[in-house]
Amino acid sequence: MAITSFGKGRDTGSDSLSPTSVAPAAASSGPGGLTAFIDQGSEFEGKLSFRDTVRIDGRFRGEITSENTLIVGESGEIEATIRSNTIAISGSVTGDVVAKVKVTLHKTAVVDGNVEAPSIAIEEGATLNGQVTMPSADAKKPGSGPGPLKAVGGGGDTPKSE
Repeated sequence: MAITSFGKGRDTGSDSLSPTSVAPAAASSGPGGLTAFIDQGSEFEGKLSFRDTVRIDGRFRGEITSENTLIVGESGEIEATIRSNTIAISGSVTGDVVAKVKVTLHKTAVVDGNVEAPSIAIEEGATLNGQVTMPSADAKKPGSGPGPLKAVGGGGDTPKSE
């Protein structure tokens, strides 16, 4: 089910998403624009998959997979494993975060879980409790990219060879 169809044509009474909880983007947003918005006060549980950009300011529990961008707003509360190209977090995330391109933790972000991305930006004030892994963009090619980092000794006893 596409995210833009959540809450449309359903009248179950028990669905925590109302038709206004997930608002489709304006028709002029074009490819890569904001596709859907889960507003503050809304709750959703399950698997969420999308192609463009989605912003979550409500609560979500489950699994999120994206081919583009996920934005977690300041009031967003996520309990999920997240896989996306780009992830920007201003709210709370409990679970592992994996991005193909970049993860940005804004100053109000609280992440309890591991973060994996080739590029990670953390603003002063953000909280991250977990391990950080930064694979090289060329990690899949043998012999490409720099080798593993080596510890730097404090004594400077290692002679240089020319």
